[in-house]
Amino acid sequence: MRDEFSMKNKDILKEVLDWAVHILFAVFIGLFIVTFVAQRTIVYGESMIPTLNNGDQLIVEKITPRLNKFNRGDLVTVYIPEYMTDGKEYVVKRIVAVGNDKVEIRNGKVFINNEELLEDYITGSTTEPINSEYCNIIVPEDCVYVLGDNRLPHASLDSRSIGPIKKKKVVGKVIFRYYPFDKAGKL
Repeated sequence: MRDEFSMKNKDILKEVLDWAVHILFAVFIGLFIVTFVAQRTIVYGESMIPTLNNGDQLIVEKITPRLNKFNRGDLVTVYIPEYMTDGKEYVVKRIVAVGNDKVEIRNGKVFINNEELLEDYITGSTTEPINSEYCNIIVPEDCVYVLGDNRLPHASLDSRSIGPIKKKKVVGKVIFRYYPFDKAGKL
């Protein structure tokens, strides 16, 4: 009888250890994915209207920044807690220029390397300079120049007011909106 009881305890212990190993493995894989591959992000605010709206839920991949593969037009999450309020740390913006590009904001338009940037995705019809120091600039090699799509006055905290963003501050590239469901799709 004692051997039977001992065998049952060993079987239970083995089962518990098996479950614990699988759970720890799943937690490790989950943390690895969120840290290095992709994560869920929720949009707070209106700086990216009409492309993204308050409450939109996104998938952000984190491999592009690690490979230093930034392109004009990419939607990215940027870690800038030093400029944020209310405990926020991240913003979603659009890269309009990369290292060594010349950015000019004049006559309500954005020019990259002396060519007008055609922006059919913005709210408002003009882009106004905010800080003159950052509205006629050559983007440093280790930086990107980001703008919000909502160009109405005071709608977006972006490179017009805080300057080019160091590439190391770009956390990920937005690749997919999964909520709201009627707007779900690749971005």
